[in-house]
Amino acid sequence: MPQTPPVISAKNVWKLFGPAPEKYLAGMQPGRTFEKIRADGYIAGVKDVSIEVARGEMLVIMGLSGSGKSTLVRCFSRLHDISGGQIMVDGQDIMALNERDLIELRRNKMGMVFQSFGLLPHRTVLDNVAFPLEMRGQDRHTRRDRAMEVIRLVGLEGREDYFPRELSGGQQQRVGIARSLAIEPDIWFLDEPFSALDPLIRREMQDEFLRLQAMLGKTIVFITHDFDEALRLADRIAIMKDGAVEQCDTPDRIVMNPATEYVAKFTKEIDKARVVRARGLAAPLNGTAVEGQAIDGSATIHDLARLLVNDARVALPIADDQGAITGVLNRQKALDLLLGEA
Repeated sequence: MPQTPPVISAKNVWKLFGPAPEKYLAGMQPGRTFEKIRADGYIAGVKDVSIEVARGEMLVIMGLSGSGKSTLVRCFSRLHDISGGQIMVDGQDIMALNERDLIELRRNKMGMVFQSFGLLPHRTVLDNVAFPLEMRGQDRHTRRDRAMEVIRLVGLEGREDYFPRELSGGQQQRVGIARSLAIEPDIWFLDEPFSALDPLIRREMQDEFLRLQAMLGKTIVFITHDFDEALRLADRIAIMKDGAVEQCDTPDRIVMNPATEYVAKFTKEIDKARVVRARGLAAPLNGTAVEGQAIDGSATIHDLARLLVNDARVALPIADDQGAITGVLNRQKALDLLLGEA
């Protein structure tokens, strides 16, 4: 079966801030560090990044403040022009698009949600959500119907006539999410959308977000500085430092096999049993004889704790979502991860 082309493909992307960045980049020696680039009078907001985002994937980009995560996402949507490299979105080189085509791409394919809700205070929830459709020139009846559809989707039915000041922080964020969904984007960019919320509301919004993604199957690039949030939401995590991607992999692999010392610091305090799934520890069958009931490969080792303690089998078969046996889990290896090695 042919592999589906990525929705976003970035190759050797640079974003330098400073005078004549393209000229500086053309003459720059390979392997120049972030500090040496800064000493030359430039800031490497994005430093030689190559990454792809698959259709329907949720890629979480994380890092500390100033790591380049927001700059990279702004390059994906060409809110920043890149200094070097190439970014393809659905097969189009976005740097080659003229202004009109770029506006059409953003209007029709991209939804964006930022940390600041950016709601219009003098407009109701319904009118806020319908606003991007109004900018498209849709008639009043059509845009109100679509706005009500997404208002119901995010759980705000009954509050469509409220003004932003009459809503809680979590409800205001739902309005922002609904507004970005109103245009039915193929690609959804979210820049720390929950970071301003208190912990309880933040958890509720994460639950809501996961529910929406299960229903809609969007291609999502989600920015956060919270590793727990990244682990909870991501199909893959890209960890950035000084404009570069230190590691991009599944949560299981990042926790079990950090690629750099910097990534290892992020994972040091994480309870690995709550992150690593059975399929992440499983070995290929390779003719291994297995017996008994199979384990759900998507369950975490923590979720399987009671079964692992009580089950006497040395090797446990792992099944995928369709029930097919895909591998075998060594019980002792799983117990070591759960309880610590003896």
